[in-house]
Formats: sequence, structure tokens, C-alpha cells
Amino acid sequence: MIDKNDSTARRTRIASVSLDLDNKWAYLKTHGDEAWESFPSYLDLVVPRILDMLKQFNMTITVFVVGQDAAIEANHASLAKIADAGHEIGNHSFHHEPWLHLYSDQRLHKEFESSERAIRLATGQNPRGFRGPGFSISDGVLRVLAERGYEYDCTIFPTFLGPVARAYYFMKSRLNKGEKEKRKALFGRFRDGFRPLRPFRWNVQGHELIEIPVTTMPIFKLPIHLSYIAYLAGYSRLAALAYFWKSLLLCRLFRLEPSLLLHPLDFMGKEDAPELSFFPGMNLSSNYKLAIVESVLAMLCKHYRVVTMGEHAYLAAQRRLTHRDLALVRPVTLEE
Repeated sequence: MIDKNDSTARRTRIASVSLDLDNKWAYLKTHGDEAWESFPSYLDLVVPRILDMLKQFNMTITVFVVGQDAAIEANHASLAKIADAGHEIGNHSFHHEPWLHLYSDQRLHKEFESSERAIRLATGQNPRGFRGPGFSISDGVLRVLAERGYEYDCTIFPTFLGPVARAYYFMKSRLNKGEKEKRKALFGRFRDGFRPLRPFRWNVQGHELIEIPVTTMPIFKLPIHLSYIAYLAGYSRLAALAYFWKSLLLCRLFRLEPSLLLHPLDFMGKEDAPELSFFPGMNLSSNYKLAIVESVLAMLCKHYRVVTMGEHAYLAAQRRLTHRDLALVRPVTLEE
């Protein structure tokens, strides 16, 4: 028997889902592997898997595309399939460098101009939302977003575990001391755990920009994005799914509208990209991981109406949101 009260609540509760379409070369670049320079890609393999899974749940999400991928003609067919399926396209920078907070405003404008042009050509959409690679954000990034007419950002990652994730990544990387220095804000800082989980408005020199944080577990601020769930599932699938179920329960108790983050590697296994074995969860098979994704999305759809990031931002903007002034990162820039 269908619980009418629960069904009605599910229609009124929303959750957004987004996917950062990081390509193989982007992971290799962040890892310090020179093989990235030939821009190896797995888009032809993973995009059909992603679209099939989303179609199974009749789910429309936001896909954040890297401009460099959109600038390569060989990727156009895969990217067009995403847009043609009705998904919203967002901007994930051009070069996918998780040190955007070190860019000057002039360099940021060039970065956004290049990525916007490439994404528009490949997908036919003008991105109105942004997520920084490696959760890289700064006052300068937000200023440039506002100046360029963006409606929302969703880079904030409220967790205390950013430094732990960064230390693990550095331990597995081939980066020298200078490269690690540029990446010292990768995955965020400890103080990011004190940032809010609910959407809010940035005050940006007379402009307003909606911020939709990546949801972490209420109270504990532990990650709940799918790559983390897959990592836990490497130890126990049952425990990983129970962890996600508890996170959704806390979201409902606190009346929090979750924003769930996906990555391509959530849909891939060790047989698909053995050179990415350094990434957590890439010791599992693709079938095992796809089953995890399916279970997680089923839980989400049971309790929420899933929307794009753009719709989430629009609905949030209709409410009385907290306003916050810029004061994120000390203004240090790389040389041009």
C-alpha cells in the first residue's frame, strides 16, 4: 500500500544531483602524471552508462563540463548526447586546475571566456552555474562569476575532512614540492567544515550569487558524495548504504534539501581505467560500483523530487536566504 502522506512529502521535498564530468586526463594532471598532456579520454565509455542510469530513474541533473574537453572535437558527440537528453550543462573551468583561487581576475576572465565558448559550441547551452575543480574557490572567482552573469555557484564543500583527503591524495601522487604547494587548498581546508549546508546568497559588489553547498552529513559534516560511498563500499556495501540512508534521514530531520555530487569514476571500475588505480574506489569492478550508484539513487528518489542545480538555485532564491559577504581566501595570485 502506498503511503499517501509520504508520497505527498516526497513531491514537496527536493534534492539536486550534479555530476562533475572530470575526464581521465584531468585526474592524471591533478595526480602529477605527464600522460595527461595527450588528453586521454573515457567519455565515449562512461557517458552512455551515466545517461542509461539517469534514464532508469527518469532523472534530469546538472553536468559540469570541463572546457578543454568541450574544445576537443572528438568529445562533441558524447557531450551533445548529454545536452540532447535534457540535462543542464554547467561550467567546470577550462583547464581543470584546482588552484583557481590563485588566479588573477584577468586570468579568471580568460578561463571563463574560453570554457563558455567551448561548452556553448559543443552542447548548445550557455552555462549559468559553476563548480570549481577540487572545490577551488575565492573572492576573485565569485566576483568574476557575478560579473559574467552567472546565477549560482556550488563549490562550497562543508566538511572537516578536506585536509585528510588532500594528504591521502598527495601520498598517492607523483607531485613535487612546488606542485603540492599549488594544490595545498585541494579539497578545502579544515575550517570549511564550519560553512553552512543550506543555500545562501553571496553579496558580490552589488550583485547576488546563489551558493548551493555540496551536502555533507548534518551535524557531523562527513562527506556523502557517491565517490565516498563507493570508497566505504570497498569495505562493506551494507555499511556504505546504511551510512547514506542515515545521512538522508538526518537531512529530512533537519529539513535540509540535499545536493548530491557524482563523478564519472562512480560509474567505472578497475577494468575500465587501471591507470587510475590511485583513486579511492578504483579497486572495485564496474558492476559492483554501478549497483552502488543504483541503490543510492533509488534511496534518494524514494524521499525527494530530484531537480537540476539551476532549479534548486531558482527555488532557493524565492526564499529569505542568509546573505554573506566575500572573505574566503587571502588574495594571492599566480604570475601571468
